[in-house]
Amino acid sequence: MITYDQLNTESDKITQLSRILNRLIDDREILDMEITCDIFYQYISSVKAHLDTVDRNLYAPLLSNGTQSTNNVAKNFLSGSQEIRKIVKSYSKTWCSKSQESIKVKNHNQFISDTRELFQLVLRRITLETEELYPLVRKIRGDLKIAA
Repeated sequence: MITYDQLNTESDKITQLSRILNRLIDDREILDMEITCDIFYQYISSVKAHLDTVDRNLYAPLLSNGTQSTNNVAKNFLSGSQEIRKIVKSYSKTWCSKSQESIKVKNHNQFISDTRELFQLVLRRITLETEELYPLVRKIRGDLKIAA
């Protein structure tokens, strides 16, 4: 079972990592440090894991509810999740070197722009989950836990 508190903890971790990285990426020298790279890969991994958790645990109650409005919410969030996955994959392909677990930055300004755009996208998603998705699932399920 996963709880809303656990989902919120995941969201908080992603938010914290993005805030830390947002400050570190401006300094090219710090960006090249191994610890920065570790934090960066932790961020990417946390985003993917959170999307997996939400996908596995939240859409079924909405889709089984049977109302058109809840089905639409589930489909919109699921579609958004798929789009974020595509963006993260494209971003990772452009800026990450899996074999060396390093960041490959050829154009620092473009890297900063793309990274901040990714952070904003993910943070908007987390806000929407917290403000719209979780309350709707709670209302439908009437409980504090989500079946895993």
